[in-house]
Amino acid sequence: MALHHGERNAGLLGEADPRLKLMVLVLWSIELALAPTLEAALLGLAGSALFAAASGATGDPVFLKRLLGVNGFLIFVWLMLPFSFSVQGVQVGRLLGLTVTREGLALSLLLTVKAIGITAGALSLTRASSALELLAAARALGAPEKAVAMTLMTARYVSVVGQEYRRLRNAMKVRGFSAKASLHTLKSFANLCGMLLVRGIERAERVRSAMLCRGWTGRFWIRTGFAFGSRDLAFAAMALGLSAAVAAGAWPRPR
Repeated sequence: MALHHGERNAGLLGEADPRLKLMVLVLWSIELALAPTLEAALLGLAGSALFAAASGATGDPVFLKRLLGVNGFLIFVWLMLPFSFSVQGVQVGRLLGLTVTREGLALSLLLTVKAIGITAGALSLTRASSALELLAAARALGAPEKAVAMTLMTARYVSVVGQEYRRLRNAMKVRGFSAKASLHTLKSFANLCGMLLVRGIERAERVRSAMLCRGWTGRFWIRTGFAFGSRDLAFAAMALGLSAAVAAGAWPRPR
């Protein structure tokens, strides 16, 4: 199976080795997730911004739209955490009868910076590589072959399931269905989920039969052709420097 290249850029990350980008992505996400201080998280956010600039993603509306998508989760963080330390925390105010604590605000800010930094880094590091390239890189790094195959098939057919769902929903609308807060609506959506499951199983059986007819033996042969070059060396040095900066920000300051 040949690789199909994703979007390419002239930046540093445009032609970087996908194996290196995948390793940096995993380690960078873990480091930011474990950052114990706001200073370290801010340094990580700045590092993710550099990754975005190196990948040419800063002016991409798709990148910005996906980055804003994390705000849906962060809204719930800010609606809950500032009020969840009412016993141990130091009160800084009250809102709608609820106590707002300094510890809750600090934790909400820390999680917000971490979430944006991890999301921006992940989007930047994977932007110039196709899903097939990243899966091939994961296989080259020793990921289980079955896990790679399952992920590849999921990425290929998740859009097909979405199309089937939209087709069934349109069929319900043509028959005059309108969603309401009623038992009939719940039964209708339960039937929709059941039909979607049945159609998915039938499609999976047809795809498996077609693959067996073409000689599939349970293994995906992915031609990688990865090579570590001078750009990869520069990118690795950049990633190590940023990682060291985040680690330095997490180091306790002497009093």
